[in-house]
Amino acid sequence: MQKLGLIRRFTAALAATTAVAVVFAGQAAADPVQVDWNTAVQKLRAAAAGDPTAEQAVDRLMASGGQVTTGEQVALPAQPFQMPAQSDIGRGGGPGAYGTGLALGIDGFRLGFFGGPGTIAPDQSGARLQATWVNLSNGRSGTEVLTEHNNAPVDTTIRTRAINTGGGMIVAAVYGTLWHRWPVPVSEANPDGYQYQLGTISTPSFGAVYN
Repeated sequence: MQKLGLIRRFTAALAATTAVAVVFAGQAAADPVQVDWNTAVQKLRAAAAGDPTAEQAVDRLMASGGQVTTGEQVALPAQPFQMPAQSDIGRGGGPGAYGTGLALGIDGFRLGFFGGPGTIAPDQSGARLQATWVNLSNGRSGTEVLTEHNNAPVDTTIRTRAINTGGGMIVAAVYGTLWHRWPVPVSEANPDGYQYQLGTISTPSFGAVYN
């Protein structure tokens, strides 16, 4: 129930900033699709082979034992992943639920991440947020670094470049580290008027989305 509420909040926030609504032509949004968790994660693990960081992230995902059912949210241009990430800073300063992966399909298919605390820092030096994906429909797979970020006060998303996954159902996991910042009074410790915090994902955000 907590995960469902989190997904609804993400969906509402994204819908408020998205002016375009598109419907995936090959899937009726009213008919949920059960994703075979074991098959999906095993294929994701195979796609991560050779990249130790990606392999470790998917291994943690497998150990979490989550399950995914895609439903109405897959028809939105911004599709939140069904499983949020867990991190050392969480959403309240301690370990716990952190944020969620996203699929964005407005200017090309991109994978992203949405979440706080504060906003995402424009300078991500020393952090590395990545997404490993596999298209269950055509077998394509890859790993992308999330680097594209618009420095705006309300922007809490960071994205990959546009990637050519082909059409169909895609499963993906977002993992790694991410800098956040929020305004504070200027001081010797915070000369630019921001406080920074590095989030380290312990369990990746995982989702099944459509392109």
